[in-house]
Amino acid sequence: MRNFLVLLGPPGAGKGTQAALLSGRLGMPHVSSGDLFREHIRGKTDLGKLAEGFMAGGQLVPDEVTIAMVRERVSRPDCNGGALLDGFPRTPAQAEAFSRMARELGGDVRAVVYLRVADAELIERLTGRWMCRSQGHIYHSRTHPPKQAGRCDLDGSELVQREDDKVETVTRRLGVYREQTEKLVEHYRKAGLLVEIDGAQPEAAVAESMAAALKGRLN
Repeated sequence: MRNFLVLLGPPGAGKGTQAALLSGRLGMPHVSSGDLFREHIRGKTDLGKLAEGFMAGGQLVPDEVTIAMVRERVSRPDCNGGALLDGFPRTPAQAEAFSRMARELGGDVRAVVYLRVADAELIERLTGRWMCRSQGHIYHSRTHPPKQAGRCDLDGSELVQREDDKVETVTRRLGVYREQTEKLVEHYRKAGLLVEIDGAQPEAAVAESMAAALKGRLN
């Protein structure tokens, strides 16, 4: 029986960190859609070439290409017992396709963990990140500030902010998330699969909350 879990949450909610922790705790492969795209594009697979062509043209990669990548990944032997999905599905249509896929593979989506974090907290998390110009050492204005403002502790080079981490970009990313992916929250709530977790808690507390909420759902 393949037990599939889905991890949902806005940018900055800590999905990657929590997915890695939960994957280790459950002994379940962590399947990240971003990693899948990079793997296929780097390996120049047929699916990778298709995806790269759409991306180069500034277009969204069609659902059928993304779904085919996910199917290929979760059909590998290490996913015989299931997998934890992060970054997929993104839309209700993808969610329906994934549910069908899971059943065809002899499994099912057992739970969907939603990391709930307020926009103000997300913006503070995402816009507080700085990196040194020389070697890319990472700092955060709240959780890991440099000893000297604007300078790297390790090499003394200037700290700069990536375009992705600026307020305008972060606000736009959150808007896209609310418009597209958040519809999944209601989709999975109606299906009785949604597990809501307060993602504003400390990292360890979030991990414990997730583990407790999932007890009994994977049997």
